[in-house]
Amino acid sequence: MQIKDISILIAEDEAELRFYLDEYLQIFFKHVYVAKCGHDAFVHYLDKRPDIILTDINMPNLDGLSIISRIRERDSETKIIVMSAHSEQDKLLQAVELQLVTYLIKPIKNETLKKVLFDTVALIRAKSNRIYLSADIFWDKKNCVLWNNQEKIILKERESMLMQILCSKVNHAFSSESIFYKLYANQSEKEFSQDAITSLVKRIRSKLPKDIIHNEYGSGYKIVPKNQNF
Repeated sequence: MQIKDISILIAEDEAELRFYLDEYLQIFFKHVYVAKCGHDAFVHYLDKRPDIILTDINMPNLDGLSIISRIRERDSETKIIVMSAHSEQDKLLQAVELQLVTYLIKPIKNETLKKVLFDTVALIRAKSNRIYLSADIFWDKKNCVLWNNQEKIILKERESMLMQILCSKVNHAFSSESIFYKLYANQSEKEFSQDAITSLVKRIRSKLPKDIIHNEYGSGYKIVPKNQNF
């Protein structure tokens, strides 16, 4: 399954390797951008703002070190992975000081590259405000919005409040009573209704992948994100 929420830019001047990396990474990433020289790579960065940059350290027009330096003048968040030959150790030492994720020595094995990229994806996601419920669906904690890729999933007020409660602590069961009194905190006179909670959970479940909201017998409801091996 392709990674749809994180984009990657390949900067490589060697045509054969560039084409190979492009095809290989498109297996895993939906958004892959390609540059054949340093200048093109920096233009792509400014235009697309990719989450990950995989760059050769030695390229025409603008080398990898210069690209990284320019990017770091603007942001420290973009994840950068450098590719180099054994003979470029001096440049690598300079590059390491520019907050790289890592560097890879050519020739690079597919499994090595795949692991580094997936680890980087996990790092980006861990630092974000997103809770991934599946490969495509995530909860934006900061803005309290449920997304399916680039499209908002429309929630009513109580549905949104329920998602906030359940996503405040994933894999933790909240009792129906605790959910009810959080939802109606400003209506202290309102009596608990199991039917109201059951109906609300049912409506939310209809908008989510199957088995995301679990009913744990004797404990209550909890969010259980699907395995994210993607």
